Amino acid sequence: MASTDNCGFSDIESQSSKTLLEYEEILFQESVSEKFKNFTHAAHGMLYALDDRLVFGMFRQRAAILMQLRFDGILGFPGGLVDPGENPMEALNREMEEEINLDLTQHPFTNDNHLVTFLHHKKQLVLHFFTKEVSLDQFKNIELKSLNAKEYGLECFGSIRPPLFTMEDGFKGLPAFLSNQFAGNSREQLLYALKSRNIITSEEIATCVESMKRHVENNR
Repeated sequence: MASTDNCGFSDIESQSSKTLLEYEEILFQESVSEKFKNFTHAAHGMLYALDDRLVFGMFRQRAAILMQLRFDGILGFPGGLVDPGENPMEALNREMEEEINLDLTQHPFTNDNHLVTFLHHKKQLVLHFFTKEVSLDQFKNIELKSLNAKEYGLECFGSIRPPLFTMEDGFKGLPAFLSNQFAGNSREQLLYALKSRNIITSEEIATCVESMKRHVENNR
């Protein structure tokens, strides 16, 4: 089980929205204790593959990450609510199979894939987040197979790869992607994973978030 050592989340938090301030990072062991038994639990996962290819021969992609367009028109990670009798890992694997047709005989999520858990006291909501690295070829195969998922076209409207670079204008690329609407705190989960998995530095993340915030302010 991965520990929650903050991974620079406070750096992200200080530059993100007010909503994020309502989420508190807690240890996984505490989150599944009797203390939070009556809270709503959800589990989501990030599948990714390192990818050093250049986009337009200029911008290093860094990694391919699987996110999705949801039925409500906003972005998020595959996953969902933990049903009675399930633990977060079991719920995540079930949702992964339903939403992206993930072959659990090859790519099951395990406790070792746990990255961070967040708590929203006011909403009595506990959000568990997992990450799993696969090869780029495996990633492409997972994307293709997701078209045959049970929930494709119903709850899930297609896989999306976030661009992990910033173009010359300082906004197009990752900052522009971050300006979209995200489910829950999935934007922050993405940023947390990018830093903790050493895909993007905290300095680059801070620059992207500031660029996103300027764009949002200027277009109100």
